[in-house]
Amino acid sequence: MPKMKTNSSAKKRFKVTGTGKVKRAKAFKNHILTKKATKRKRALGNDAIITDADMSNVKFMLRLGK
Repeated sequence: MPKMKTNSSAKKRFKVTGTGKVKRAKAFKNHILTKKATKRKRALGNDAIITDADMSNVKFMLRLGK
């Protein structure tokens, strides 16, 4: 049986930390930035951790196991 392929879009969007958590980038920092506060834009630049509710779907796409 062939190997399972990793979801190509997921491998570009997520990174696994050393402790096994999955990092993601925050949305809404692409364009129309003039009306957003500097503090908000700075916070959007930081990475976030995937929530437990989404973890099983992301792990399946990245083929990380259960």
